[in-house]
Amino acid sequence: MRVRHLGLVEYEATWRRMQQFTDQREPSTADETWFLEHPPVFTLGLNGRREHVLAPGDIPVVPVDRGGQVTYHGPGQLVMYPLIDLRRLGITIRELVVRLENSVVELCRGYGIEAQGRRDAPGVYVEGRKLASIGLRVRRGCTYHGLALNVVNDVEPFTRINPCGYAGLEVVKLADLAPVKTLAEVEAHYAPIALRHILRGG
Repeated sequence: MRVRHLGLVEYEATWRRMQQFTDQREPSTADETWFLEHPPVFTLGLNGRREHVLAPGDIPVVPVDRGGQVTYHGPGQLVMYPLIDLRRLGITIRELVVRLENSVVELCRGYGIEAQGRRDAPGVYVEGRKLASIGLRVRRGCTYHGLALNVVNDVEPFTRINPCGYAGLEVVKLADLAPVKTLAEVEAHYAPIALRHILRGG
């Protein structure tokens, strides 16, 4: 597994880079996981309905090729893109989603926070509030797109949409729940947890 920490990078350029990596990879190509953050952007999944974008204002809305509805990315949110060959790892896409959810649940447990995934609405929740979103695409048996964990980002833009297609869904960030101050500290703590869950299931 090759791990890349990319910092703040534009959404569309990173999306195209993921597509290119997936299209060009061979059976021997090493899997990669990218950790990064994006400037403000709303992304609308393949099944996304425009009516869930309520009042985007000056934040761009980008239709993309992942599953799911609409979500928001912005500075201070930790985004992780696992570029995984599912066949080689021997798991299904559903199992990868569960592993990603469980990695955030373990991270939260370390901060004394009780979190859980939901089978009916992928992601991680704390007392019904959404802390992390998951949206993936599988092409040629390999995944791209991934997980977005709210850490120290402004969550106001989520009020401009129906997050993941759910009207009135409240969104929370880790800094509201635990004494975290920077994205970098959470990224350093979370990265090894995430990689362990992706590769071994916990």
